[in-house]
Amino acid sequence: MAQNSEHKYTRQQVENLLEACLNKTLGEIDKNHVFDRTKTNPKITGIAGDVIEQSVFGYNANSDSSPDLNIDGILTELKTTGIRISKKNPKEYEAKEPMSITGVSPNVIIDEEFSDSRFWHKLAHLLLVYYLYASDKTVLAAEYANFLVKGYQFLEFSEDDKKILEQDWLIVRNFIRSLEKDEKRYPEISHLRDKLLFIDTAPKWPNPPRFRLKRTVVSNIVQKHFNGSLEQLPKSYDTYAEIDKKCHEITKQYKNKTVAELMEGFKIEGKIDKGIGERLVVKMFGGTAKKMQDIDLFSKIGLLGKTIVLTEKGRRTEDMKLFRINFDEISNVDEQFTDSVFFDYFAENQILCIIFEEHDKDDFSKNTFLGFKRLSFSDDFIDLNVKSVWSRIRELVIYKELKDVPVFDAKGKPKINKTGIPQTAPNFPKSSEGMIFVRGDSSDSTKKPETVNGISMYRQYIWIKGSYLSQKLDEKDFL
Repeated sequence: MAQNSEHKYTRQQVENLLEACLNKTLGEIDKNHVFDRTKTNPKITGIAGDVIEQSVFGYNANSDSSPDLNIDGILTELKTTGIRISKKNPKEYEAKEPMSITGVSPNVIIDEEFSDSRFWHKLAHLLLVYYLYASDKTVLAAEYANFLVKGYQFLEFSEDDKKILEQDWLIVRNFIRSLEKDEKRYPEISHLRDKLLFIDTAPKWPNPPRFRLKRTVVSNIVQKHFNGSLEQLPKSYDTYAEIDKKCHEITKQYKNKTVAELMEGFKIEGKIDKGIGERLVVKMFGGTAKKMQDIDLFSKIGLLGKTIVLTEKGRRTEDMKLFRINFDEISNVDEQFTDSVFFDYFAENQILCIIFEEHDKDDFSKNTFLGFKRLSFSDDFIDLNVKSVWSRIRELVIYKELKDVPVFDAKGKPKINKTGIPQTAPNFPKSSEGMIFVRGDSSDSTKKPETVNGISMYRQYIWIKGSYLSQKLDEKDFL
């Protein structure tokens, strides 16, 4: 790759420029009046990056495939990245979106090796500038002027992370090589998603796809920069195949042991419930954290642990709770499905099902460990089942069609709370209507802390039907 001799800086110069921007708005640092363009083009994209490039570093954007800056002789890619306050933990930040890296150019990538690829040259040395996207709704470009610059970071991936990026890139490159320029098969590139740890490709063919770092990966980088490190596993894993192999080894070692035996063996104390499944997995992988998302690797790749309990006949009918609905996002008229938390959850995350067999429904400690199965969600599933629910929830909220309606039991009789009050619930999509549905949840049935369109309700979550999970698990072998 040719050196970018135009934009030369020392590291000290870069730090001085960016330190002067911290806790100022993008509008305040826009000395070159980049925001003037929004007057004639109110929905222009990339305005935050344009301000940093033009008003801080003094150069115009270009389509050059080489990195943007030359810092002390090191070619460095500048990425201006939106962060927002985490819904799970208001004291933490998360990434606003995945990070676009470079185009997937079939005629170029087939002749590349990783170390000399456009992809790696863009990622080898990064300068990340973070601005706080302080809105739950999509805003017009001019409103970015109100967003604060919160930090910056020189980032080089660790050797372990570099190996993962290389393996991901090779999966894509080798797939393209296997096509032998058969363009009819290019849409299958999106089917690689369940094999890739750190990256994906978007948009779908025939639109020219680009490599992206998953939002989970970018959020991990953000959280470590602002809040410190997550726990590292004692062994590295570069592909899902290696993770699956470890799961297989764990199963051989611990299959048919009871929860009580496993807790004693791993010296785990405390409450015995379904949450114990994640703690056991972490211990089995050599970690100490209580949740899989506190492990650096699992957090980055979006591998979620969910405990599955089968009856002795192998049946499971219990539905699975996935994530809480953010109604501020839902009511955003301008948001596209592919930019939503709904889409990201199903597209970027995979579920490691930690499977136990039930022997006493009243005593979880007697359940025996059977092994693992890994589930991912196909494009067809997302388009058919998830998008329709997302659209319906938005219709109900945006067009004020949301109602609080009585809840009936299987015999058609009104359900009554323990307090003697008839149960009611919003008319969101129900489990009887599809694989993905909405259900409220609360630790106190007398309190309804969520208010949407003036209707008080329990916190609302997206669930997936147990019958669907049973079907998908039956189709898969244990790892």
